[in-house]
Amino acid sequence: MEETISAIATAAGAAGVGIIRLSGENSIGIADKIFFALNGKSLAQAEDRKIIFGYVKNFSGEVVDEAIALIMRAPKSYTKENVVELQCHGGSVVLREILKLTFEAGARPAERGEFTKRAFLNGRIDLTQAQAVLDIIQAKTSAALTVAQNQLAGKTSKEIREIRRAILNSAAHIEATIDFPEDDLDDVTLSEVDKNISAQIERLNKFLANQTAGKILREGLETAIIGKPNVGKSSLLNFFAKTDRAIVTDIPGTTRDSIEEFVNVGGIPLKIIDTAGIRNSSDAVEKIGIERAKNRAQKAELILALFDASRPLDAEDEEIFKLLPNRDAIILLTKIDLLQVTNAAQIAKKIPAAQVIEISLKSGAGTEKLLSAIKERVGTIDFEMSFVRDEREANLLRRAVKHLREAQETIRQNIGIDFVSIDLRAALECISELTGESVGEDVINEIFSKFCIGK
Repeated sequence: MEETISAIATAAGAAGVGIIRLSGENSIGIADKIFFALNGKSLAQAEDRKIIFGYVKNFSGEVVDEAIALIMRAPKSYTKENVVELQCHGGSVVLREILKLTFEAGARPAERGEFTKRAFLNGRIDLTQAQAVLDIIQAKTSAALTVAQNQLAGKTSKEIREIRRAILNSAAHIEATIDFPEDDLDDVTLSEVDKNISAQIERLNKFLANQTAGKILREGLETAIIGKPNVGKSSLLNFFAKTDRAIVTDIPGTTRDSIEEFVNVGGIPLKIIDTAGIRNSSDAVEKIGIERAKNRAQKAELILALFDASRPLDAEDEEIFKLLPNRDAIILLTKIDLLQVTNAAQIAKKIPAAQVIEISLKSGAGTEKLLSAIKERVGTIDFEMSFVRDEREANLLRRAVKHLREAQETIRQNIGIDFVSIDLRAALECISELTGESVGEDVINEIFSKFCIGK
């Protein structure tokens, strides 16, 4: 019998309502030991999905909090097990007290993602849908949320199952001939198998083509703002964040460490990193910040390099130029509302291939052009498409394509239909691992370890 698990299902911190969730065969009986309905009935007598008002009491009979209980019996629950939710006041102390009582009554602490893991293991959702739950929780923009919701609704699963059925159909044709050699596999059938494989390769490659877009929607495009002190880096971060996220002063070296903020640019989440001003400094703390700034610039997917139009280029600017060759960078010439000493042509001579945008964060001049340039870097994303979620999924798809191509090569060289069957089965194994129909326990544990405990 599966153990009953319990966890706080709401975010940490004070709130109007907090929820303790239990799942398992004994969840109703365990909740009955600590929850006492105002109507005097036990939870075992309660109807499914009916709100029951009452009190949570400790084992000395003292009231811990007033609460409502909600019962969802198997299999009509999130985990397909008996589930009980105790909804009480959202203070951290009261939630911990009630959670402790559930443990004393017989539940054990839930592991990270264990509720969703049970939903997967019990067949309610497949692995792509399970991971979509995490993406919904962590969505940074409404567009990312739409993609995750489509994933949870089974959009990707449906397409993957269709591909799997098509490959399985070809494998069945091949294996029927192996089992019944008197029924020769004619050239027409073999040609149809070849065409079918080509069609499925094309469909799998469409998934792979969306890998970068999927990563950006889920994690944000890592974008580093670099430049010497007082060129407007923190002002640019505040512009993106639409709030005073970073301190802006005329004093050089105000930003001593990297500041991160997720911002929304046309539905695309950017992970903006405001770095310390790059210059020669004798300050030990500032030097660490400058070194970190250089490291973030090296790792960033997009660089926004700032240069002050009201000051001449100097040795500190030259240090910035050294970070830009062969990088995806947009150069911003800031403070164009002041008397210009440096112009775009001078910057373009230093980095000929880079895009230079003149901008004033004070007046707003050039900001729309900047936003358009960032959108162009990301490219057009169809948010209704199915997306590859991570490198694990992409690797499985690449392996499936590889096996399918090998099957085609075997057909065309007339090596032997039994080898075609082996290649098709190998492709099917990769696809089954993607949806979780065939996947190792270590992979499952790794995936769900990324979830919060209450989910």
